[in-house]
Amino acid sequence: MTTIVETPFTKLAPESRSSGIAPHGGRLVSRLVTGAEAADVLTRAAKLPAIALDARTAADADLIATGALSPLEGFVTEKDYFSIVENKRLANGILFPIPITLTVPASRESEIRGRRELALLDEGGQIVGIIEVESTFSPDRLLEAKEVYRTTEDAHPGVAQIRKGLKDGPELAIGGRITLARRATTSRFPAHHRDPADLRALIASRGWRRTVAFQTRNPIHRAHEYLLRTALEIVDGLVIHPLVGETKGDDVPAAVRVRCYETLLGKYFPKDRVVLSTFPFAMRYAGPREALLHAIARQNYGFSHFIVGRDHAGVGKYYGTYDAQRAFDELSPDDLRITILSFEHSFFCRACGAVASIKTCPHDDSTRLALSGTAVREALARGENLPEEFTRPEVAEILRDAYKQAS
Repeated sequence: MTTIVETPFTKLAPESRSSGIAPHGGRLVSRLVTGAEAADVLTRAAKLPAIALDARTAADADLIATGALSPLEGFVTEKDYFSIVENKRLANGILFPIPITLTVPASRESEIRGRRELALLDEGGQIVGIIEVESTFSPDRLLEAKEVYRTTEDAHPGVAQIRKGLKDGPELAIGGRITLARRATTSRFPAHHRDPADLRALIASRGWRRTVAFQTRNPIHRAHEYLLRTALEIVDGLVIHPLVGETKGDDVPAAVRVRCYETLLGKYFPKDRVVLSTFPFAMRYAGPREALLHAIARQNYGFSHFIVGRDHAGVGKYYGTYDAQRAFDELSPDDLRITILSFEHSFFCRACGAVASIKTCPHDDSTRLALSGTAVREALARGENLPEEFTRPEVAEILRDAYKQAS
């Protein structure tokens, strides 16, 4: 059951009181095999035409195989693709808002036609698994841009990404179940990498009945801390679950962000109630639709609660400030089992002398410290200190040093 919580002190939904939250679709998918089964997959794959995965599709394959994108068992078929684009649902009616596709140039159609299986290669050219060919089709990227991203402008990074595949001519999408005999990617942060089954086991081992996840692709600043501490008052555990897959070029690099998270959690949060665990998904910048997908993934990881703040997964001016939160209002009661914590915009108010939100602060904008991502990046590029009211000094120092080395 999806519940939009207007304030963190609202009564908890009964379904969220157990650490055993069901995966999306009812079953945690597992398409990663080992032992003799893996050896058989690799032997079969060596005789097949191969598809090379790029960074994004390799990350998608790993997330599918480990259940993070349950109920997907592979890249989407034609029926699922168009159903997702037009209705935010798989063909069987289960909520799934963004199509996860695998494409090759259409010029390879004759090579692929009639094949029941194809090999999958990682970025280094090593065989990692197979895809069972259930469907080949031409994706409608214009329709996808309009429906998923709400724009056809190439300035939108999500639109630019899906159109990148067209640079060599028409695309052929291949849909079907995958089986991985090896991981398609190597974790950049092994100390913080946990697959859904691993994170579910960790949550259970800590006895957390209610666990909240915080999605971020940015360093955590004071306003974020306010959300996290407020959420932590009503749950047993908090997992900082940053997206560390592909992001746009001007976002803070994942390695820098992870150092910030480690420092902040190590010094300012209770170690027995907080965990840092990475989410190796490639950012789509799809606003409301991506917020829904992020929630689905967090349900699969075993979280009972998920924080959705202002402009979740947004970029530029393509989405309204609270469109992502409103997307959950449109769902039917059985679409999700995870509970959404919906927060207003937070800021440091000089008159209040504390971080507050528009619900709690009576003062006007002149008293509120608000720094855009652009303003922060520009200040760091100039080697300036960020205000202590905006972020912890230790975090600011990590960011400043990283920008200094990059310049």
